[in-house]
Amino acid sequence: MLRHRNEFPVEGSLPAFDGATAWLNSLPLQPEELAGRVVVASFGTYTCINWIRSLPYVRAWADKFADQGLVVIGIQTPEFEFEAELDNVERAIKEMDVRYPVVVDNAYAVWRAFDNHYWPALYFVDSEGRIRHHHFGEGEYEESEMVLQTLLREAGLDVDQGLVAIEPTGIEAPADWADLGSAETYLGYERAAGFASPGGAVLDERHIYSAPADLRRNQWALSGDWRISPVPARLNEAGGSISYQFHARDLHLVMGPPAGQAPMRFRISLDGELPGAARGIDVDENGNGTADYQRMYQLVRQVGPIGDRLFRIEFLDAGVEAFVFTFG
Repeated sequence: MLRHRNEFPVEGSLPAFDGATAWLNSLPLQPEELAGRVVVASFGTYTCINWIRSLPYVRAWADKFADQGLVVIGIQTPEFEFEAELDNVERAIKEMDVRYPVVVDNAYAVWRAFDNHYWPALYFVDSEGRIRHHHFGEGEYEESEMVLQTLLREAGLDVDQGLVAIEPTGIEAPADWADLGSAETYLGYERAAGFASPGGAVLDERHIYSAPADLRRNQWALSGDWRISPVPARLNEAGGSISYQFHARDLHLVMGPPAGQAPMRFRISLDGELPGAARGIDVDENGNGTADYQRMYQLVRQVGPIGDRLFRIEFLDAGVEAFVFTFG
């Protein structure tokens, strides 16, 4: 059933993608080249767990409506400096099976042109180049697809009213919201919370840290020789670790070696034991893994009842930079 166009009032015009650092999977596209096409502009950054969990739906829409002329454009606007490195972005979108055009927006030029403030963010543009709907954050995928179908029908296209039926897996699986008791936690002092190593953080200097005997929920601690800077915490000598008392099905850590450095080995445990079946996709049953570039690593995915667990990651090589824990 066709919705009346007044249900989706005009919010603005599709801006040009001027100032883009690079285009991936496509030559540069401009609004005049998109005339007569329905467009979905999808803002994200490749380590953002919320964007990652929205990706399978955007990917499915791009595939389903390709024959109706839909153009999906991803906008990769970095949160961290390493997300501005083109090699990292190219590798990440390939690994994540992002096949539609992606604008690399290192200078935030496209972000500002849309007056955007969120990862993820979706903007739905009709065939006349007008922004008619937006959605910020995860969720409401059925509503978003119905908006998309309406804009395609307004453009005179014959569109199947059925909605995509997908069951995301791996890191793209929806969060276990009912048992999610831990929130995004940054390790750099600019946004850090819950740090519990005795004596607190020593800013911008090498320091030997230790972990207390007990951590309360959502507290974390460092052990070993670290330097805590405004954004990451960097390990100076092998054998350092991070401990976190968390409550969630999934635990992820954005981390890795800086560009040009060798892959770094690590080992995780839960309550002092091997993770076994609770391992994430980036570790084996014995808790062993390797960080080969800076991205989000899924370290824990639990099955069964969820309770408070003590997570620990030990780094067997020096030089790793750790940015933020996220949960699901």
